[in-house]
Amino acid sequence: MTRQQLFDKIKEKESFLCVGLDPDWNRLPKHLLDHDDPIFEFNRQIIDATKEYAVAYKPNIAFYEALGSKGWEALEKTIDYLPKNTFRIADAKRADIGNTSNMYAKAFFDQMDFDAITISPYMGQDSVTPFLGHERKWGILLAATSNAGSFDFQDLLVDNNSEKLYERIIRKSADWGNPNNLMYVIGATRVETLISIRRQIPEHFLLIPGVGAQGGDLEQVCKYGLNKQCGLLVNSSRGIIYASDGEDFAEAAAQVAQTLQHQMAGFLSRYLK
Repeated sequence: MTRQQLFDKIKEKESFLCVGLDPDWNRLPKHLLDHDDPIFEFNRQIIDATKEYAVAYKPNIAFYEALGSKGWEALEKTIDYLPKNTFRIADAKRADIGNTSNMYAKAFFDQMDFDAITISPYMGQDSVTPFLGHERKWGILLAATSNAGSFDFQDLLVDNNSEKLYERIIRKSADWGNPNNLMYVIGATRVETLISIRRQIPEHFLLIPGVGAQGGDLEQVCKYGLNKQCGLLVNSSRGIIYASDGEDFAEAAAQVAQTLQHQMAGFLSRYLK
């Protein structure tokens, strides 16, 4: 999916919501366990309930890998089931030496037809660029994440204390790709970083996790993160898919997704000039 196609979908739905499909076997509603494929059935109902409000879906690959071949089968069925023109993100956090990254890119882009994959920047340029050479595909680089341990390394001062490590990552990596094939992960709980980040990369899309269960402030994210083509995909996983653990789980997910979409529509009209 191109940048313009993504923006067109955002305008059409008045939404930049990404739903994280992270099906924890131990949290599945009990009545689904009688299905032949409980993971896919859970995802199917979540997708049906939220597709009116979401422009993107982000399966976290770990939740499928943990189940072995049955998990991969559920993931492939989930990808096939997603509506056309939905932006599909593999939350895989891959990257390795160049030839290995090439194989990861082939797996997730060519075999499974994801639009984007999350990438770790730790091994540098040659581990990232193999993901950026596929037409209409995206790399999403980890930068300033929302987990508690992010401060262990990401905020370390570098270059004679002139910038933080995550700022260096963004500045350096921005030359590896461009706003049409490279996004960044910026946690919603670190909204104070968005002002400086937008000075560095005003045109890039940002994938923003941490709204919902992690307590990120959607309005602050929009105030400081939106750009002229929206430039945001805000992800909610647990806050949507586990809104209920009963037989009404899909209806509860729809209600949360609809609420977020309505809020996003308001922020788009307010901040997107």
